[in-house]
Amino acid sequence: MKIIKIAGWVGAVAMTLVIGNAFINGNFSEDGGELLRNPWGLVSLVDLYVGFILFSIWIVLREEKVSAIVLWVVFMMILGFFTGSLYVLKAAYESKGDKKIFLMGKNE
Repeated sequence: MKIIKIAGWVGAVAMTLVIGNAFINGNFSEDGGELLRNPWGLVSLVDLYVGFILFSIWIVLREEKVSAIVLWVVFMMILGFFTGSLYVLKAAYESKGDKKIFLMGKNE
């Protein structure tokens, strides 16, 4: 479980840094348009959102409350794997080393 926590922390820190850099140095309207005009940019976005959806399925399976599911999935779609990293950390710390709880929460 230690490696999962490390990966979660590294992911959260990395995503915080790159999102912060994008807000400070980027222009979403211009940069987003460039991304959508590039065929590989479009592939990257589709790939990313397929990953968001698949990860969100794990969230739906783990969480018990509909309100928590909605919040986590909405944040996943908006903030991407910054949210995913936080969710991995949440699951890892809640599981206390139990792999079944990490994977399925209390919904075993």
